[in-house]
Amino acid sequence: MAALGTWAFSMPAVQKIRSLVEIGEHATDCVEEAMADIENDRETGQYIVGRGGYPNSAGLVQCDAALMEGAAGRFGAVAALHGVGTPLRVARRVMDRSDHSLLVGDGGVAFACEQGFTVEDNDSMLTPQATAAYQEFLEKKKHIKGHDTLGLIVLDLQGNITVGVSTSGAPFKSPGRVGDSPLPGCGLYADNTVGAAAATGDGDKIMCHCPSFHAVQLMKQGLTPAAACQTVLCDIVRRIGTEKMFEMGLMAMNMKGEVGAASSVEFPYTFWTQGMETVDKCVQLPIS
Repeated sequence: MAALGTWAFSMPAVQKIRSLVEIGEHATDCVEEAMADIENDRETGQYIVGRGGYPNSAGLVQCDAALMEGAAGRFGAVAALHGVGTPLRVARRVMDRSDHSLLVGDGGVAFACEQGFTVEDNDSMLTPQATAAYQEFLEKKKHIKGHDTLGLIVLDLQGNITVGVSTSGAPFKSPGRVGDSPLPGCGLYADNTVGAAAATGDGDKIMCHCPSFHAVQLMKQGLTPAAACQTVLCDIVRRIGTEKMFEMGLMAMNMKGEVGAASSVEFPYTFWTQGMETVDKCVQLPIS
């Protein structure tokens, strides 16, 4: 049993996962329930997740979310989805009830409506902080720095592993822009014979390297989660050069519940494994 979350603000989510895993809940249910709490909280929108996240350049909050189980073919995602405070729940329905794996924009909204989700107006998705930042962007073209994504990996009592990610995307992005988060192999990947991985950072750059898939494949070859993540980061730096390296954090967990991470920036993550009395936070320093 183990749980892993990106960034320090994942602490409440990992704490909730711990309580759910310990009573025997399925890994996918744990990810969905814990993610929804963060997605739907206006206060955590400042971390570029769900309700309260920063809008695109047209003023619309559009979210990306995805869920992947370790079982082959179990994946669902939404992208550029507006009006739903819990986009990962919609991604779960895509995985369970759609013939497709990824639904975007108005198509994703229509599917959400069919599944009984309430689609809210954009004002309900915004906070005063996000609105003020958007106005400053319009007036001064001032951008918000940061590329946070909430990523969660869970290994349950039955040996199921699931990874989920959710983000409102780059602040003031072009309408319809999709980052790495909802793309399998890029923002997330899981294989129940090996483990799972999730990425966070500059999605437009991350998606070009499929780091989550790469990390899982390296674990399949016998590397530890930490070594796998480090190898992926070093490979990207080798290919593009230190001066062109972008913001990226990568975390992974194997089927033993061992965890690890690597990053090009200071990257705090939270984790819990069976036998630990509390959820811990670790700060991964940038690769040198």
